[in-house]
Amino acid sequence: AVQLVESGGGSVQAGGSLNLSCVASGRLYGTDCMGWFRQVPGKEREGIALIYADDRAFYRASMKGRFTISQDITMNQVTTVYLHINSLTSEDAATYYCARARSTRCSTDRITSGGGMDYWGKGALVTISS
Repeated sequence: AVQLVESGGGSVQAGGSLNLSCVASGRLYGTDCMGWFRQVPGKEREGIALIYADDRAFYRASMKGRFTISQDITMNQVTTVYLHINSLTSEDAATYYCARARSTRCSTDRITSGGGMDYWGKGALVTISS
């Protein structure tokens, strides 16, 4: 199994920036991919970005530019994934989840569908203050 723990959530002022982190542990494979998703109560979860083990990153079209996904690789395994968000607005208030998938399930379709990953963190709540 894989455990994912997000951190970095909290209250952020509109217009500011935020860095989220997600540490992975457990049975990790060097070919896994990781991604960030978010969900607002009452709405479906949406994908933000996906990053492959070779550092290729893909974003939801509407989120290109303000969101940046990156990762740390230790001993050929991705152990930490980050999400940087700038120019925050009230619409960015959500619970942010990181997720991990085995290579056979890695696909940019995960961004579109908002799901399909193998392992999920418990989420980090982000609120926006004006």
